[in-house]
Amino acid sequence: MVDTLHLTPQLTIERLVQHIHNMQGEAQGKRIAVGFVGGPGAGKSTIAAQVVAALNATQPGTSALVPMDGFHMKHAKIVSLGLEDRKGAPHTFEGAAFVSFLSDLKTATGSIDVPGYSRKIEDTVDKAFTVPPEVHTLIIEGNYLLLGDAPWSAVRDLLDYAVFIHVDRELVKARLLRRHGEEGLFTEERNRAHIERNDLPNFDLVDKTRDRADLVIELNVSQ
Repeated sequence: MVDTLHLTPQLTIERLVQHIHNMQGEAQGKRIAVGFVGGPGAGKSTIAAQVVAALNATQPGTSALVPMDGFHMKHAKIVSLGLEDRKGAPHTFEGAAFVSFLSDLKTATGSIDVPGYSRKIEDTVDKAFTVPPEVHTLIIEGNYLLLGDAPWSAVRDLLDYAVFIHVDRELVKARLLRRHGEEGLFTEERNRAHIERNDLPNFDLVDKTRDRADLVIELNVSQ
């Protein structure tokens, strides 16, 4: 049975920072990877970034945030495959490449370039940032880190600890509508249709993977 806690975002951050500090002590300098998992709009990206900031506030430059989103297929490839309406679903990511990258990153002794994803252009960016060798804590953030189907199933063994972040589905809908509208690239009608057709089914799929986490956190939030 997976432990489940009901916490505010601030208490979530404090608890996870303390747990990761304990993990760092036990790792004795070995690089560790902690997964932050949840459906689109669950808030995992924000919490992951704040945990990294808190860790680096006490040990500067030793923790890094590594989002899975940099492994979206290139938008041109998605369009060529006729998958534009399903963009964001597991099969529109380079899952095998992500697994290989994460495996290499855990054991790397030099600097590693990491791809990113830009919502301003809705596409991936090569070499968005670099993880230097002094980083010994990787905060891996993404929707599909706990999926049981190949190639994603190999990710779980590369995570030393996995945290599942959950919020109410209706709150997710409101958050996603704001997110899709931020850059003004699409109409509100398109965004609503995309959320119902794609984002919410992805949210439901991810929610089924919570039992593979070490800890589930039900976030107490109002918006």
